[in-house]
Amino acid sequence: MIQFLDLKKINVPYETAFQEKLKSVLENGWYILGNEVSAFESNFAKYCGTKHCIGLGNGFDALVLIFKGYIQLGKLQKGDEVIVPANTYIASILAILEADLIPVLVEPKLETYNLNPDLIQEKITPKTKAILAVHLYGQLAEMDKINAIAAENNLLVIEDAAQAHGAISDYGKSGNVSNAAAFSFYPGKNLGALGDGGAVATNDDALAKVIQSLRNYGSEEKYKNEYIGVNSRLDELQAAFLNVKLPNLDTENNVRKAIAKRYLSEIKNDKITLPFWDFSDNHVFHLFVIRTKNRDELQQYLLENGIQTMIHYPIPPHKQKAFFNWNHLSFSITEKIHREVLSLPMSPVMTMVEVDFIISILNQY
Repeated sequence: MIQFLDLKKINVPYETAFQEKLKSVLENGWYILGNEVSAFESNFAKYCGTKHCIGLGNGFDALVLIFKGYIQLGKLQKGDEVIVPANTYIASILAILEADLIPVLVEPKLETYNLNPDLIQEKITPKTKAILAVHLYGQLAEMDKINAIAAENNLLVIEDAAQAHGAISDYGKSGNVSNAAAFSFYPGKNLGALGDGGAVATNDDALAKVIQSLRNYGSEEKYKNEYIGVNSRLDELQAAFLNVKLPNLDTENNVRKAIAKRYLSEIKNDKITLPFWDFSDNHVFHLFVIRTKNRDELQQYLLENGIQTMIHYPIPPHKQKAFFNWNHLSFSITEKIHREVLSLPMSPVMTMVEVDFIISILNQY
């Protein structure tokens, strides 16, 4: 069986370094917000090209604290509207709601699965104060156009970069093409920890200062609480593991792109719609997502031939039971995407023999 994602195999090359980091953290005796977190924050900020990186408990908290930080700074108010792609993973929308803001769903482009800039303007109202651009599946949203619209309308731009570590375009790099960006280091991400972890990257000095407090009960100085904060701190041990893996991120992304090039050039089946990619570095292929009319049938066919796949994501947010007040809404492009998408195996430890086999089986379908 070709696994969809073999996390154990991905982390095997780092085992010795992980053991050394574990020993170092144990011997140091400092387990929360220590040297490893500080080092990772510095390293990841440098990687993104931003002034600041604040390590947090997970990617969801990273998004929430960006919104809450801007509320503390007076740039957002509870009840403000945030434009967000209708086909995003539900966490993007939940983060907006968690900050007492109102999500406004906008259709994506069918080709890229990312927010369609041409549809943003018609959804802007006097209550619209921000755009949440999601780099879905690892491909940068059209940030030049999104930022231009934001500038015209005096809106904040926030990146959900949870799937796009290292993606870069002529306009800039993920994490550094907005007011602030949220990253996840969930184990399956391109830069994955061995547990939960997240971070905010930003060039906004005031926002960085507020988030540093918010993540630690709203406190900069022990027992003095400036804000109503939360407990969401990147774990010292996870930061240590991320420090080990970060130097190899670009190399691993290049392997993903090499596999994607093979999929795109060698899968020849008119029943399958391949993802759009201009072969630039704007896509790091966290996921390689195809579309087909008979998605469940194709998934079963692949499974019977020893190929594990996943669906990202089977139910669009507006059709989820949790959002029952949205269930009557219709987003035809989003619904088509969720009905047809199927994610093929994609990881930096796949062999070319495995890639050969997947292509062959898909071409026989």
